[in-house]
Amino acid sequence: MSHNVRFYFPVMALLIASLACAVPAFSTPDTGSISTAAAQTVIAGLTQSALQPLSSPTLAAPSETLSPATPEPPTVTATPTETASPTSTLIPTLPFTATIEIPLITVSVPTNCRNGPGKVYNMVGALLIGQVAEVYGKDISGNYWYIRNPGAGDAYCWVWGEYATVIGPVPLLPVLTPPPTPLPTFTFTPSPGLNVDYVGHDSCGTSWWAEFKLKNTGSIPFKSVSISLKDKATDVSVVNLADGFTNLDGCLKTTTKDVIGVGDTYLLSSPAFTYDPSGHNIQVVLTLCSETGQKGTCATEKFTFKP
Repeated sequence: MSHNVRFYFPVMALLIASLACAVPAFSTPDTGSISTAAAQTVIAGLTQSALQPLSSPTLAAPSETLSPATPEPPTVTATPTETASPTSTLIPTLPFTATIEIPLITVSVPTNCRNGPGKVYNMVGALLIGQVAEVYGKDISGNYWYIRNPGAGDAYCWVWGEYATVIGPVPLLPVLTPPPTPLPTFTFTPSPGLNVDYVGHDSCGTSWWAEFKLKNTGSIPFKSVSISLKDKATDVSVVNLADGFTNLDGCLKTTTKDVIGVGDTYLLSSPAFTYDPSGHNIQVVLTLCSETGQKGTCATEKFTFKP
């Protein structure tokens, strides 16, 4: 009995020692570490809650929502479709493209184009048959059209409407005030003037001639003469061409004059017949010229006398 007890005790001691080595160790939790982890968990939760949008609306402060003196302006978000443009906001959209039509004019007879509506204005062009011109106005009478000058680029002129045909929106044309009527221009052109009177006849021997009183009634002097006489009874003619003018005083004296000035008078002797044609009808053609050699500007008188 005592032998078994001695054996059993050492075995039990060895078994207990082996169990002590085999059983895993349990660590005692650190209360400070547990508190720190819990706090971090709570803070993380609060942070996530703060970052998430609240489902319920946030009320603004009373001073911002209840004060009628400072209403908050509405927020406008600009979009490309709201941008003002001439086609979308200023001009309504039309189902067609609008065009401005300019009246056009043609003529059936070539017509002068002037710088005013009337013949007193200067001619600056013409509208010919087959040409087409744009019309930009009319005069108050409606007889003249203000057109683009067909032959002068961007210049304009007035054309008479007697032979014109105008197509297009004529009632929309403005009535234009014409330019002032130009003052008449006087161009002085020298002109000859001559008055001739038969005043008698003279003779020397068998020669017989007529005497004519000349008066220069024009605005230019005379330097040469051509005179012819024809006896209608005998059909005899005498002719004289001369520079200057000659007066025969019977058989006694001869006077000459180179120029018959404006307003001057002079007694001119005709070429002589070799007989006395008294009682016959004598036809006269007398021409005075401004230059020698019967040239320049001339004046002619034709008449018949009976000595």
